[in-house]
Amino acid sequence: MSTLPVIAAVDGSHDSLRALDWALDAARRRRAPLRVVHVRQYAAWAQPDVLVAGPPAPDDDPVLDEVRDRLADVAERPVMEYLAVEGAPSAVLPELGSAAQLLVLGSRGRGGFASLLLGSNGMAAARDAECPVVVVPRPGREVHDGEDLAVEPGPRVVVGLQVDAPDEATLAFAHTEAAVRGARLQVVAAYQWPLQAWAVPGELVPPVIDQDVVEGETRTLAEGFLAPHHKRHPDVPVDLGAAPGDAAGHLVAASKDAELVVVGRHRRRLLAPTRMIGSVTQAVLLHAASPVAVVPPEAANG
Repeated sequence: MSTLPVIAAVDGSHDSLRALDWALDAARRRRAPLRVVHVRQYAAWAQPDVLVAGPPAPDDDPVLDEVRDRLADVAERPVMEYLAVEGAPSAVLPELGSAAQLLVLGSRGRGGFASLLLGSNGMAAARDAECPVVVVPRPGREVHDGEDLAVEPGPRVVVGLQVDAPDEATLAFAHTEAAVRGARLQVVAAYQWPLQAWAVPGELVPPVIDQDVVEGETRTLAEGFLAPHHKRHPDVPVDLGAAPGDAAGHLVAASKDAELVVVGRHRRRLLAPTRMIGSVTQAVLLHAASPVAVVPPEAANG
């Protein structure tokens, strides 16, 4: 595996400490160093009209000191690195991702409104980082059970597959993550249904294609896209589910009791060349009960 570090972003909040625990486990599984980063944002960044005495000395960081104490007695720790950086977290964290194999942070930090489901730093990192970003939610999120997507019991990684625009980087990451976790891979391939056609303005024509045919074609396409990944990871059992309707809803439902949900970020398009988070990915980030990994497209990884 890559020797690049797993980065855990901490700010002293309970959310960031949960993310730290997740990142510690990920670094162990990947046999990678763990780099704990505290981005120190001061009033001079957010409020230019406020006079401040200046940041503390580089070696004086109570947040990192708390992490060191928290991890002091942890057995089988990976190689540890601690880094304090000054700046705006929404800008610094994505930049640090260019030298990491994984960036992990909590869904909320100390700042902002406590009622928000996802903080601005998490959204910025998921949108802009060049490495996969894992957002660890607060415990207790309730999701509804999914339909027709039953899987075998045991550890489970979930990945969404859009058969008309498959993302190879997302599928590769999901298979690798399932392999290192000894988990099953649940693949959710949603398809649009019901199909509707317009005959004349204001008049809908019922679909002439049977739903079983659409579902069968969806499953066949999905199996084709999954085949090369299965060859690389033959020991990873795969549960493929083709389901009608809302992809985000199926993925959120599948997140119940899952170890991880993996989604792609968004491809750059001609008329929208900036980095974006797709609507499905954003909905999963906001509502999934499990940690969510957002994987950038292969082009973003160089």
